[in-house]
Amino acid sequence: MPRTSTRLTFAVLATGAGVFSMLQSLIAPALPTVQHALHTSQSTATWVMTAYLLSASVFTPILGRVGDLAGKKRTLVAVLVTVLAGCLVAALAPNIGVLIVARIVQGVGGALFPLSFGIIRDEFAAAEVPGSISNLSAVIAAGGGVGIVAAGPIVSALDYRWLFWIPVAIVAATVLIAARYVPESPKRAEGKVSWAGAGLLSGWLVALLLPLSQATRWGWGSPEVLGLFAAAVVLFALWLTAEARSRSPLIDLRVMRLPAVWTTNTAALLFGAGMYAIWSFLPGFVQTPSAAGYGFGASVTESGLLMLPMLVAMFLSGVLSGRLEPRVGAKALLTAGAALGAVACGLLTLRHDEQWQIAVVAGLFGLGIGLAFASMANLVVGSVPPEQTGAATGMNANIRTIGGSIGAALTSVLVTGRLQPSGLPYESGYTHAWALLSVLLLAAAGAALLVPVRRPGRTVHTAPAESTRAPAQVR
Repeated sequence: MPRTSTRLTFAVLATGAGVFSMLQSLIAPALPTVQHALHTSQSTATWVMTAYLLSASVFTPILGRVGDLAGKKRTLVAVLVTVLAGCLVAALAPNIGVLIVARIVQGVGGALFPLSFGIIRDEFAAAEVPGSISNLSAVIAAGGGVGIVAAGPIVSALDYRWLFWIPVAIVAATVLIAARYVPESPKRAEGKVSWAGAGLLSGWLVALLLPLSQATRWGWGSPEVLGLFAAAVVLFALWLTAEARSRSPLIDLRVMRLPAVWTTNTAALLFGAGMYAIWSFLPGFVQTPSAAGYGFGASVTESGLLMLPMLVAMFLSGVLSGRLEPRVGAKALLTAGAALGAVACGLLTLRHDEQWQIAVVAGLFGLGIGLAFASMANLVVGSVPPEQTGAATGMNANIRTIGGSIGAALTSVLVTGRLQPSGLPYESGYTHAWALLSVLLLAAAGAALLVPVRRPGRTVHTAPAESTRAPAQVR
């Protein structure tokens, strides 16, 4: 394929990243079905989500860096094959243990995000990069929405195993096309993978995310939670020290300190808290029986349809942002996206008695997600050296996931902290949670306002010598 032909390359990248994004949310509405079918407990079934989250958090930045060093196309194909194997094992899993292992394997696909952004930066004309990143971000955002909407109909019409059989077919075709047609980038970073840094990064991520995801069951004051949080602090400090001293760091901390990068990552952390919490708890809110004094008693399929405006809006706004970014700038779009999310949560706090109100809120939040996803990726890609693209965008995705875990944990405390005699949450738990998410998203908009304005047509690849090392030579 000629190197100037990018449509097929983009289609491959969008398919792979979209399927992984869909796998993040596709299984969540079907967890009760999985629990019943595999004869396991609710607490064990939740590991189907937890294992995937932890795996993606570990592999996203590590394999993003491997792609920078060893070749993005080669790493992309290897990751797609791994995701294919994970989906196949999940579809055939005879018990919950095998399914959890399969989800760990699928989590390797988190690296598809930074690898795809890096390939776009390397292979596409400079004028095409912002729009292509926006469009890919729209697909990634919409993939999560597709999972929420499609899970119910697929399980009702077929079986929960088809939540994995369908991705098997799609990813298998994507692997073949990627291996044949996606070009290998000539741009490589010098150096080698810092496996000590990778081990420490993995350690503090697991030690942080595991108690956040399990604290409601283990108890916030339990020895397990407190011990893991303490371990996360120690391992994080050791990781910072090791990366600062490494001649070939996994994550260049000096690049992470660039003003445009740390402000964007701060906004990503706060925005992720709001986004993942809405994805996790809004379907449960509308599925609550009206006897609780709120909710609509919706089925999994019906709750997915109420989220459909979010899916449509996030895709359209993500694509639109690619056309708006050259005119208004990615900073303005990120600020607007976070502000729209805050408005949506504010409205949800005040008005949630009718289904149309939920649909309006979902649509507004979807607009915010589409704008924010695209602008965050463009801000990071446009602010780091080409050979750091994979690692930097991988960390941005990871920080958003960490924020999501924090947001979901805080929301869970508010929603489940006090229950009715029936075992259902009180309405006030949800309204307090929506109000908190609104505040977090307003803070994300504030962080976005701190992002330095980049002059039109100028891409910042390096920072002054005192704040970042010179970029590695490109070969």
